[in-house]
Order: sequence, then structure tokens, then C-alpha cells
Amino acid sequence: MQLIEIGNVKIPKTAALAPMASVADRAYRLMCKNFGAGYLVSEMVSSKGLCYGDKKSARLCETDDRERPYALQLFGEDPYFMGKAADMVSRYKPDIIDINMGCPVPKIVSGGSGSALMRDIPRAFEIAKEVVKNACCPVTVKFRAGWDEQSINAVEFAKMLEQAGVSALACHGRTRTQFYSGKANWDIIKAVKQAVSIPVFGNGDVTDGISAKEMYDYTGCDLVMIGRGSYGRPWVFEQVERYLETGEVIPEPSLEKKLAVMKQHCELICRFKGERQGMKEARKNVQWYIKGLRGSAKLRARCSELNTLDDLERMTEAIRTENSDE
Repeated sequence: MQLIEIGNVKIPKTAALAPMASVADRAYRLMCKNFGAGYLVSEMVSSKGLCYGDKKSARLCETDDRERPYALQLFGEDPYFMGKAADMVSRYKPDIIDINMGCPVPKIVSGGSGSALMRDIPRAFEIAKEVVKNACCPVTVKFRAGWDEQSINAVEFAKMLEQAGVSALACHGRTRTQFYSGKANWDIIKAVKQAVSIPVFGNGDVTDGISAKEMYDYTGCDLVMIGRGSYGRPWVFEQVERYLETGEVIPEPSLEKKLAVMKQHCELICRFKGERQGMKEARKNVQWYIKGLRGSAKLRARCSELNTLDDLERMTEAIRTENSDE
């Protein structure tokens, strides 16, 4: 298996789990790791939250050695707080610190963080420099094609980040105004790869082994990242790894396998967060797992009633009954 190196960190050249706020928690990451994700990135963590002692921000930094190699992702608009947070997270011993300069969510953008930084290159440069200066490990940055179609500046942005001293870049081939709609522009990822000498990760519209190889071949990127393509499908990483190694297409799992993985995932969430809170947060995951099954529309409506693992078991039986001839 090929490896790429980010500083002293070696990452299998298969597929990585992209950072996803309110989705890629510890349970989600471990499920993807169990199916072969080569690299994991945490949910985004507020730099000011850490600096001001916010307990929720600190909890987002809690990881598991089974996740390695992994990155903790920080966001913020103030170079001082970003640098201080980079120093603070050294206690968690991340392999990599990633800076979020791509989140399109209005709440993040309105504060000057996330993809808003693509409209303020001098500030983004200072943030990257401060994080690199204070980090205990290599630093990467995730960003987008640009703010909108009239301001595609990913190549200029990438060159600036390389000058700031970051060790690798992750480019999502959509603009901020696209959010997650439309098609990702792989030409932009390709252009970024050709413009810098540090490793580049490609993100956008990879959903299986075939599309992963197509991204590798077309863009020349060093690592493929999968985000929404893993919703309710942690086995996608196994599919990518097998296809890249052998050209074999692994079919989607059987109904029983899907239900077993769903149950394992929900149990893991509950282990980390307690049954009541865990099942509340697991509802969206259950909806993703049952997507496409017969009766899924009706069953999705029931997800709001999932409060215990026993509730999940009853829903699982209902799914089996509805899909008994699958």
C-alpha cells in the first residue's frame, strides 16, 4: 500500500474521512476507521472556545489512539486565539492540526471564520503563520474553490498557505455559495495540485472506489477525502481501498449487514454520550442507514421517537419485516 507523508506522519493513500461538524464525532470516526479510513479529521473546534475554557470545545478534542493518524480541526478568525489554541491542543497529542477555512455555514462565516477567510487573504495568512508557529505537529488547511463563481481564488490561496508554512492542503471543489449543491469542480483541485509543492487532498463527489480512482487520476491529488459519501455508509472506505488495490468493486452490504453496522454505530454513540443523548444524536445516522430501503420514508418519520436502544431494536425489526424479501 502506498503511503503519503505529512511531516513525520505517514498516511495510507486510500481515502480519508473529511471533517464534518455535528457528524464526524468519535463514534462516526471509529466506525469509518474500522472500515479502512486511512486518515480522520475531527469536528471543527472553536479556538476561542478552547481559550475561554468552554467544556464542549474541549470535549471535541477527545480522541482515541485507534483513530491515528488523525487531525484536530480548529476554526476562528483571530490569529492570536488560533495560535494559542494550537498550543493548547498539544495536550491531546494530535498527529496533525487542521485549520478550517472552508466551512460555508452562515453562523461560522458571519463571524469571519471558515470560508469567509477566502475573502481576506492577509488575515488567512496570519492565522496560518500563527498556528504553524505554535503547533506541536504538522499543520494543514482545508478550503474551497473560492467564495463564489466570480471569485475562484483557490490557487492563489493555496500558494499563500504554502508560503505561510503549512504542510499540506485540502481543497473542496465547490465555492462557498454552492454549499454542497451542484457538482464539485475537480479542475480546481488539479490546478491547486499543480501550483504547490506540498501534498494536496481532494474533496468533493467521491462516493465509491471508482470515483476515488477517477479523482486520483484526474487531479493528481495525494489523498482523496470523503464526506457526505460516507453518510450511513462507513463501508465506503473498504470499497475504495479494495478497488484501488485490486480493481474489485465491492457491492453494497446485505440488509442484515447494514442493520448490524447501524446498531454497532448507535451503541458506540451511546457509549460515549449516554443512551438518552446518544440516541437523540443517532437519529440522523439511522436515517442515513435506512435510506433507499423499502418503507424508509415512513420509518424516517419514526426516527424522532428513538430515545433508547430498545426503540432502535423495534425499528430494526420493522425494517426487517418491511424488507423481508430483500
